[in-house]
Amino acid sequence: MTDPLKKRRRRSRLMTYGAVAAALALTAAGVGVAQAAATPPPLSFVAATGQVTAERYDYDGEIYLSFDLGLHVIAGKDPLEIWAKRTGYDKPITAERVVVQNGKKKKVALPAGLVPDFNGLKDFTTISIADAAGQVVKEYKTPFCGNSWSSARTRPDAPAANPYPQSCGGYNPFTLGAVWGVQAGWDAQVVDQPPYEDDQPFDLPVGQYTATATVNPVYKQLFGIPAEQGTAKVGVTVVDGDTDRAGLARIKAADAGPVEAAADEHSVHTAEGDAKRQVSAYVPELRAPAKRPTPLKAAPTGGPRPDLRSLPAWEIALEQEDNKWYVNFGATVWNAGTSPLLVDGFRRTGTELMDAYQYFFDAKGNQVGSRPAGTMEWDPREGHLHWHFTDFAQYNLLDSTQKLAVRSGKEAFCLANTDAVDFTIPNAKWRPENTDLSTSCGANTVIAVREVLDIGNGDTYSQYRPGQSFEVTDLPNGTYYIQVLANPEKKLAELDTTNNSALRQIVLGGTPEARTLTVPPVNGIKG
Repeated sequence: MTDPLKKRRRRSRLMTYGAVAAALALTAAGVGVAQAAATPPPLSFVAATGQVTAERYDYDGEIYLSFDLGLHVIAGKDPLEIWAKRTGYDKPITAERVVVQNGKKKKVALPAGLVPDFNGLKDFTTISIADAAGQVVKEYKTPFCGNSWSSARTRPDAPAANPYPQSCGGYNPFTLGAVWGVQAGWDAQVVDQPPYEDDQPFDLPVGQYTATATVNPVYKQLFGIPAEQGTAKVGVTVVDGDTDRAGLARIKAADAGPVEAAADEHSVHTAEGDAKRQVSAYVPELRAPAKRPTPLKAAPTGGPRPDLRSLPAWEIALEQEDNKWYVNFGATVWNAGTSPLLVDGFRRTGTELMDAYQYFFDAKGNQVGSRPAGTMEWDPREGHLHWHFTDFAQYNLLDSTQKLAVRSGKEAFCLANTDAVDFTIPNAKWRPENTDLSTSCGANTVIAVREVLDIGNGDTYSQYRPGQSFEVTDLPNGTYYIQVLANPEKKLAELDTTNNSALRQIVLGGTPEARTLTVPPVNGIKG
């Protein structure tokens, strides 16, 4: 089965090498030096180069356009920082900009309607593409959030580090809060392609084009972008990449790169936090512990704790396989607490089991205790091949009276910070280190493992993963509820265990030969 998540990740990675090159070009071309010589505007909109080449590939029957206009914004003497949040799924998203006045930070509300979702500022840029005859062949609008994997400082006097997340955080439909930012003197890439649609992939025939990108007047005024910098033009030459075998090899290599390979089990969508915050609060090393704690300290009676909360199941779909019917689903458990969830596993010599311990920290981030937290087990199945913590979550299908009908076979987990669920809560970790399976869960040759779920971050298991489903072949038609339950055996110490369960209603119908599935939205959210 084709995983639509992989298409989305693959397509975004397709442009990574171009984005990095464009970011380097900003500095190499002298943009930073020129800006350092004078007081820069609050925000600049620039094109790294006036001419780019776009490679067009026919890859196993699918068209790929390696298209990167090299559009960027650059923050002036102060960062561009925006906080977006909703207090409930039935509430609108509100957004505030953090501004510096008289040396102090304060939040100023953005005009209503600019942030309808967590993908960024709506319609930030209008991009018009004309062919060699001057005829406009494509025109579309793109959002902007500022968070960027390829961000770099553009002038010598810019701060040494960028504290802001590396992705926008709008992928999970049940995201609650996001932080978007461009560090002072740093750049952020501007989205230059239309929203991805499976039935209408972005494509341009081989030829010559001119792309004109214009910042929405609302944002030019709001962020102080100079009038002469509101528009950028870039010449585009589309070439047949299939004649460039090295180029095609790059595409295929990117398609099987470390992000995709590491993302077998999880959705990978993460980011992180404020530089000062990362120094002062809860920054456990991710390397595995060397040995069991001796003596083992008891868990403190008070102090910071994680708070595991479940989001409603999402991306729910009906599938038939080997004459059986399954309901597949994605599920997210996140940490809304005052401490990271940190679990260390210690291998029982000569076995495929580890004893797991949860660790606790004081308000300064010092380790102050631990307690047994169940076990970890080695999962040898293809697509896993790592250590699973066995007491993190449970998935149940409940009937209309909310009694257990089916339990999912998925009951062990590799913890990773895959989703930015709410980066607006205190001490949220905007730049977590363990964001996928390449940074978590270990190999079968290790004797110890460390797994972490940081504050504000969620761990998502997307649909189509082994065991991430319920068999419903023999269930009668009717209303059911998918329950995502965190900390089911209460072996983990938390601030609150009353918020560990989330229910998502589904309705089964049809006939044994042709079953149907209806998934009512949650306060209008159809995810």
